[in-house]
Amino acid sequence: MRTTPFSPLSRRVFLGKATQGLGTVALASLLRSAPVRGGFPGVLKTPHLPQIAKRVIWLTMAGGPSQFETFDPKPKLAEMHGKPMPESLTQGQQLAQLQGQKLVCYGPQLPFAKFGRNQTEICALFPQIGSVIDEICLIRSMTTDAINHDPAHMFMNTGAQIAGRPSMGAWVTYGLGAEADDLPGFVVLTSLGKGGQNQPIAARQWSSGFLPSRYQGVQLRAKGDPVLYLNSPAGITRERQGQDVQAINALNRHHLSLAHDPEISTRITQYEMAFQMQASVPELMDVSREGAKTLELYGCQPGDGSFAANCLLARRLAERGVRFIQLYHKDWDHHGGVKQGVEFKAQEIDRACMALITDLKQRGLFEETLIVWAGEFGRTPMSQGGDGRDHHNKAMSVWIAGAGIKRGLVFGSTDELGYAAVEDVTNVHDLHATMLHQLGIRHDVFSVKFQGLDARLTGVENPKVITKILA
Repeated sequence: MRTTPFSPLSRRVFLGKATQGLGTVALASLLRSAPVRGGFPGVLKTPHLPQIAKRVIWLTMAGGPSQFETFDPKPKLAEMHGKPMPESLTQGQQLAQLQGQKLVCYGPQLPFAKFGRNQTEICALFPQIGSVIDEICLIRSMTTDAINHDPAHMFMNTGAQIAGRPSMGAWVTYGLGAEADDLPGFVVLTSLGKGGQNQPIAARQWSSGFLPSRYQGVQLRAKGDPVLYLNSPAGITRERQGQDVQAINALNRHHLSLAHDPEISTRITQYEMAFQMQASVPELMDVSREGAKTLELYGCQPGDGSFAANCLLARRLAERGVRFIQLYHKDWDHHGGVKQGVEFKAQEIDRACMALITDLKQRGLFEETLIVWAGEFGRTPMSQGGDGRDHHNKAMSVWIAGAGIKRGLVFGSTDELGYAAVEDVTNVHDLHATMLHQLGIRHDVFSVKFQGLDARLTGVENPKVITKILA
């Protein structure tokens, strides 16, 4: 599905949009009609493929989790602990901050244990994830193109290392639209842990790029007011504010009829959505109504701003029809103190991940929800600073569950020291292609004309759907 030019725009709007890429101009007629209140259709009137997943919950472990202390056991690396790393593996290879330094093997710092029917080995500090490992497909052979935080996040989120491309959440809502009547189609939640470095997460990670801004992610804050200026000013009733929104949007619609600018349509939609969110968001964020058993399942308290609370909010968002839900949990950047750091991380995410899967299953949402757990890259099997690990893009572990994904599968492997993926090697583009496939979208034809090229989430490297992990 490629967008093509439609009805003419005014000369002023055309020249203004030309500096941003012709793809945005081509979208104008898709948005010229008065916006639908609440949910809106995507540009794909009918999905290309059977739609198994209705939504995505993407759990981002920001900073780059070490696979050696989480999901990829390496007994040979433990044997080689403290010995020189074989030059045959590293010579001429891209390294981050270890370039030119003496490379020493650094064995796994935490014990592993076997879980589930297939006795899958993962770090023993994740027993709750272990209890649902039979619902998960664990990929040990993922690779990425980037080796520094911000471009690696960009690549994971947009398929490109440079800023300005649409995020995957924007692509999905652009293609499939939004189902929620009073919430955005793409919502972002962040949480801050302890035990690592608090790498900043820029809002461009959930940008709509060259797609209209109505598709960008909306961040809800986990503590305090979830959205700034959510409440009406003192002395202003909801009825009065609704009248103001109607009056402003009447002017905007008149302007739209003259200018045919898609951003005016976006502005109309945003005014109406903001007004609806004043009622819907407070109810959404009030998890105290969930009951003691649910709060105990997740291991959170109302308003604590934790990753666990955000997982519970993710389930609530899924129930309410939000199409793409992305959680960022920070402090996984363990250049030093990786042992203690992952111990902290395990306490923060283990129960919550299990609870999210369990809760979705109990409510009949698991089979139509695609859950992905991933960082922006992996870590080196060599030590940094004595007790840490550097960035690494040749091997990382991710897991994926729900929505037609094989259960209890370990897919792919790395070499015996964990330096590089060697069996069923996959890339972020392959992961994106697989995600779109489960959503009913063919990644190779889902594109937008931008700056003379057919831009896609999955790039131009001919990625493949990872069919071996599909049920």
